[in-house]
Amino acid sequence: MALRIGIAGISGRMGRLLAEEVAAAGAELAGGITREGDAEALFAASDVVIDFTHASTVERHTALAARHGKALILGTTGLSAAQEAAVAAAAKAVPVVYAANFSPGVNLVFALAERMGAVLPPAQYDAEILEMHHRQKVDAPSGTAIAMGRAVAQGRGQTLEEAGLESGRDGHTGARGTGPIGFAALRGGQIVGEHSLIFTSGSEQIVLQHRSFDRRVYATGAVRAAGWAAGRAPGLYDMKHVLGMG
Repeated sequence: MALRIGIAGISGRMGRLLAEEVAAAGAELAGGITREGDAEALFAASDVVIDFTHASTVERHTALAARHGKALILGTTGLSAAQEAAVAAAAKAVPVVYAANFSPGVNLVFALAERMGAVLPPAQYDAEILEMHHRQKVDAPSGTAIAMGRAVAQGRGQTLEEAGLESGRDGHTGARGTGPIGFAALRGGQIVGEHSLIFTSGSEQIVLQHRSFDRRVYATGAVRAAGWAAGRAPGLYDMKHVLGMG
C-alpha cells in the first residue's frame, strides 16, 4: 500500500511542489489544506503530514499529529519558545522531523559549519552569517541562518544563546565583541535562498556558501523525510537523521 502523505499549505508555492514530488515518489496524496482548512480530517486521512504553513498553526498541528498517531514533517520557521515546546511534546508520541531546511546540500553545510566552529576558535575567528531571500519572507534572520549559527556554536561547545547573537547593527555600535555570532539579512526580488558563513581572523578569511536555485529541492527533501519517518519510533529528528549523518 502506498504511503499516504497529506500536505498542510497545499495552495502555496511549496505546497504545489510538494504535491508534484509526492506523485514523483510513488506515494499517495491523502489530501491538502490551506491554513484555515480542516486539519483534523487531513491528519486522520494521512500516514504522514508535511507542514510548510505558518508558525501560528504549529501548536494545533503538532497536537493533531500526536492525537492521531501520525508522523509530522515540519518545515515552518520562526517559532516561539511555546511553539518549540509544542513540537517537542508531540515528538514524545510520534516521529517529528523538524528542520530549518530540507535541502541535502544545506544540511551538509550545517555539518561543515559545526566542524569549522570546532577548529576555528572565537578568540581568533569572528563568525558572521549573511543570508538573502525573496521580498515576501516574513522572518529574519532566516531559520536556515539561525540553524547555521547553532551549528557553529555547537562546534564551539556552546548554545547559540551562550555564544551570543549580534543582528541588525545600526548606528554607532562600538567595536565587535569577541565570541558572538553575527547575522545580517537581505531581502529582495525572488531570491530562493542564499547563505554565507564567513570566518575572519586578522590574517585570513574562510567562506562557506550555499545557494538554492529552485524551491523544489526543499520539496524533494521533505518527501524523502516523509518516507523515512513513516513507521519510525517517536522522537524529534532532523534532516541529518534522514540523510544518515546523525
